[in-house]
Amino acid sequence: MKRALKIIGIILGVLILALIALPFGLNVNTFRPRLESELSSALGRKVTVGTMGLSLFAGSLSADDIAIADDPTFGSDPFVRAKSLKVGVELRPLIFSKVLNITDLTLDQPQVLLLRNPSGTWNFSSLGGKSSTPEAKSSSNPNLSVAKLDVTNGRVTLGNTATPDKLHTYDKVNVTVTNFSFASRFPFTMSAKVPGGGDLKLDGQAGPINPQDAAATPLEAKINAQRVDLAATGLVDPASGIAGVADFDGNVSSDGSTLHSTGTVKADGLKLAPKATPAGRPVQVKYAIDHDLKKQSGQISQGNVTMGRAAATLLGSYVMQGTTTNLNLHLNGQGMPVDDLEAMLPAVGVMLPPGSSLNGGTLSANLNIAGTSEKPVITGPLRLSNTKLAGFDLGSKLSSISKLTGGKTGSDTSIENLSTALRFAADGIQTKDLNLTIPAFGVLTGNGTVSPVGALDYKMNANLSGGVVSGLTQLAGLGNKGASLSFFVKGTTANPTFVPDVQGIVNDQLKSRLGATGLQGQDQNNSVVNKITGLFQRKPKK
Repeated sequence: MKRALKIIGIILGVLILALIALPFGLNVNTFRPRLESELSSALGRKVTVGTMGLSLFAGSLSADDIAIADDPTFGSDPFVRAKSLKVGVELRPLIFSKVLNITDLTLDQPQVLLLRNPSGTWNFSSLGGKSSTPEAKSSSNPNLSVAKLDVTNGRVTLGNTATPDKLHTYDKVNVTVTNFSFASRFPFTMSAKVPGGGDLKLDGQAGPINPQDAAATPLEAKINAQRVDLAATGLVDPASGIAGVADFDGNVSSDGSTLHSTGTVKADGLKLAPKATPAGRPVQVKYAIDHDLKKQSGQISQGNVTMGRAAATLLGSYVMQGTTTNLNLHLNGQGMPVDDLEAMLPAVGVMLPPGSSLNGGTLSANLNIAGTSEKPVITGPLRLSNTKLAGFDLGSKLSSISKLTGGKTGSDTSIENLSTALRFAADGIQTKDLNLTIPAFGVLTGNGTVSPVGALDYKMNANLSGGVVSGLTQLAGLGNKGASLSFFVKGTTANPTFVPDVQGIVNDQLKSRLGATGLQGQDQNNSVVNKITGLFQRKPKK
């Protein structure tokens, strides 16, 4: 028995020594043309491989300096560059028959350039399809299968051929694919660092690879993204001012022609204008989208937008044309609590006066969103009801208003109703047919604009009532009839100023009431104008 074990030990020792010595007699670089040919045929692109080596104990071939050519219509730069490629092989057929059977592939530190042209076609669309390079034999069903495919520590750069200077890079890209085949379905996982420092993860299945267009390959995946910087991703034009940090959790599926996606997006510090400041509350959107891959257009069938207790729906369609996405959307929100929406005002460039806040009441909006995603134009009616601008005394802004009311006006301004036709765009906010009912004063009407930096330019008319009427008519010598006052609103949303429209006061109000002509009438007009102008200039007596 001992003699038999000794013989077996000697045989095993000799075999081990033979295996160790084998690499010195086998030039694995003789397999390089075969490997390049197999990969080129499978990918439909010319593949070049550097110096190769063999590790018998690991059962793998290795190669340095890997390059995969790009679609020639996109340029001459490589589609993929990689520091090294490790190929797992079956040792027995390799050693005894010099037959190469691949079991796994590991691509280390690849740099991938993904480009999209104005028609919506990606440079990876032709992968696995017909190639114009003579080195790559085309095949409608490439005969390549790998038990495991890994991409480690990669870098993916995204861009558009129409704007070659605007590239966005995703670092630390890691991909694992098992049971890969061009002709069947295969599971995969992917993780990456997105521009701005966020994290992206995908987990799903894909395949079989579409031989005419790899971008049309069927796909099902769960996507999770954390702390994604919207401005850094390149999804929006930085000049639009749109910014914020978003979390995303959703699902995506594609049959090769239509991509369906559902999920939830939560954005913090959202900004919607160049000179805006971040919103004070997160905005959440639950959505469902169907995207036509060929037409590059989509339909939003669900868009539930919430900010605290405020809820609205966002529905409609979009069309992607080159680097531009044209919008046709509709936002509808009725009876939304103002307390929850106030934090969104800074995000659109509207700052309330220091120390003031909107308390109570509701906001209703029925808005159309057109234009492009970079520069949307929002139009439609807006209505604010039963709220209070706490910490802002409109009376003090009219200087001697305490004389009109016969006493103090208080530190708050109650708003019974505010309605207007809104237009919000990159060039600012425009409000037409503004109608504002303030119980302490009456009804204010007019039109005006708010610039992107918050500058006000309004022409208003106040139909005063109550104590304001008696004080004004007594001061201006108008008798006991109702009073109307024209004025301009200048300054900024944070510090508005009120300037009397003297011409409007004389022409539209006083002349018809006084019925005076000649020098005496002119003197009387001047007297009234001076008194009303003083309402905006004199400080109330302490």
